[in-house]
Amino acid sequence: MPARSEDIVAAGFQRADVDLATRLIKVNEYKRRQAPVGVRITHRAFGRDWRYPMTSKFRA
Repeated sequence: MPARSEDIVAAGFQRADVDLATRLIKVNEYKRRQAPVGVRITHRAFGRDWRYPMTSKFRA
């Protein structure tokens, strides 16, 4: 289960840092939707593949 922003702040991280990271992830996913789906050419992905698969209709 993914951690919520409030949980991360409660763990001791600064609210501004958590908000920035969340915003950057959402912007990245928005731009990723604009690109065509491509093949993966390596066995290693970013994280455990992508956190928000193309089929999940991620909403920022």
